[in-house]
Amino acid sequence: MAIHKSAVVDPSAKIHKNAEICAYAVIGANVEIDAGTIVQSHAIVQGPTKIGKNNHIYSFASIGSDPQDITYEAWQDSNLIIGDENQIREFCTINRGTEKDESITRIGSNNLLMAYVHIAHDCQVDNHVIMSNNASLAGHVHIQDWAILGGFTLVKQFCMIGMHTYIGMGCQINKDIPSYMVASGVQTRIRGINVEGMRRRGFSQNSIAAIRRAFKVVYRGSGLLDQSLKELEKTEYDHKEVMQFVECIRSSKTGIMHCPNEE
Repeated sequence: MAIHKSAVVDPSAKIHKNAEICAYAVIGANVEIDAGTIVQSHAIVQGPTKIGKNNHIYSFASIGSDPQDITYEAWQDSNLIIGDENQIREFCTINRGTEKDESITRIGSNNLLMAYVHIAHDCQVDNHVIMSNNASLAGHVHIQDWAILGGFTLVKQFCMIGMHTYIGMGCQINKDIPSYMVASGVQTRIRGINVEGMRRRGFSQNSIAAIRRAFKVVYRGSGLLDQSLKELEKTEYDHKEVMQFVECIRSSKTGIMHCPNEE
């Protein structure tokens, strides 16, 4: 086990023999760190927190701190779970969950959280997500697989950002973004589908064309949203990506973001 002599490690912490804790890092009580994970100098990890394998936590990150919620009390159940192969860059802050939800903040695997990213209590960040510098999530936000958030993106409480989405720099997200969409602008709106992202990840032309048709039905059609979704379920049932798009919209609790010409 590589623990620098200047690191401060609570006796209750469980650190794998192949983990590395660098100089002046602080590991608090009820923290578990699995093999291959590196905690660089001056980073702080508080518990209860479980961190998986081969993560890299950079200097001055604050992981597993108390929720920034005025109703939170220290005696409440509050946890953070982080998967494998994540890069958590300098000055990132990730808060534990609260009893208002499931008492857990969850970070999946293979994510890149750039400098100064903030993830608040009870958020769920799935897998292969990129959050650029200063992107911030308020409480109870869900970010699905392969989403990309540009720098300084702000996401309101309880919002969901679907899989394979792209959010431009400086966006303010106050509604759900369905899967496979692109959103941008100071007055953030849906701009179209994430064609380039889908191509890079190996989606077929048929799949891209199906999502394009689904986008037109929902955002360019004249019918009510529920009617549009039922139409897609009848005509595009054999396209997995369209069914994911439909499910993302149906599961929305805050409503979905609009296109400019809908207003």
